[in-house]
Amino acid sequence: MNLTVDARSPIPIRRQLTEQLKHAIESGSVPRDQTLPSIRELAGFLGINTNTVARVIEDLKRSGYVEARRGRGVFVASAPPARPSPHLRERFLQETVIRAAALGMAADDLAVGVLSVVGVRPDALQGSVEVLLVECSPPELDFFAAQLEGHLPIRVDKVLLGELPAAVRRRKPTGRWKAAVTSFCHLPEVERLLGGRGVPVIALLAEAHLETLHRLAQLPAGTRVGVAAAAVETAHSLEHSIANAALPNIVLVGTCPAESPVLGRLLRRVDVVVCSTSAAERVRQLAAPSVRVLIDDRALDPRAIEMLSAILVRQNGARAAAAPPSAPRRGSPRRSGGSTRRRDPTRTTVR
Repeated sequence: MNLTVDARSPIPIRRQLTEQLKHAIESGSVPRDQTLPSIRELAGFLGINTNTVARVIEDLKRSGYVEARRGRGVFVASAPPARPSPHLRERFLQETVIRAAALGMAADDLAVGVLSVVGVRPDALQGSVEVLLVECSPPELDFFAAQLEGHLPIRVDKVLLGELPAAVRRRKPTGRWKAAVTSFCHLPEVERLLGGRGVPVIALLAEAHLETLHRLAQLPAGTRVGVAAAAVETAHSLEHSIANAALPNIVLVGTCPAESPVLGRLLRRVDVVVCSTSAAERVRQLAAPSVRVLIDDRALDPRAIEMLSAILVRQNGARAAAAPPSAPRRGSPRRSGGSTRRRDPTRTTVR
């Protein structure tokens, strides 16, 4: 367990140690039911006050990460809480630190900057925002919803493209859906159906993982590659992403849904098949032992996520600026007869 504290950091030592211990427990660096060093040992090792360490341990007890056992010490809880998507949080922090370093910001500069904006964190990222997701198949809806909700604290309302007109009439989205997202091929239709309702539409792009493209690039020249997925839309999207990489050493043979009766025919014509996790079992049942199977579930283009978060934050700022400072007092005169101007709906695409 690697613990460090920085007395010069603007982050309180108590908070530094608490978050490090939580991360160590969540990541498995400190196994469940293992005893922690004593308060005096931790304080001596880190060179900090024992009262600070005692408060940290109390914080961890209250949050369920550790438990005191009479006469034996403090142990990691047998079932500590798990914050959502710890690997996504860690990757985000690493990317943030790297970006900050590229701008010449030291760790303390970044910490101070984050602390300075904590007090004005926008409501748009507090988890109460509902975003409309439109796709043509349930697998695509589930894929994009999981990607979006894994990166942003939002609630995704999933609607099939064929059911969107009824959903628009039934749910009156003005003021409810803060944005709509769909794939590029459905963008014109979704914009048409939401036209005039003030809901910005963002086009999403799901690409093959860079690791998959790297592995494909290392294959011998002339390697025949096929693509399979649970849904035909997913298969075509994955194939399109691989084709855009323009790898000169491979030949794309075609795509096929996992449950299609012609999947076996495709697998007999390829040397390598790229498929989603949901299709992998079916592919391995039908493929010859010589056929290499690469698993790729695609990844949402991070630029689309950044665009969506920027729109939500911008909307929140506009609402805050337009909000009156206080409600009028009873009996005070009201102005009337003013005119209002309707803004054009926002059209936003991300490629």
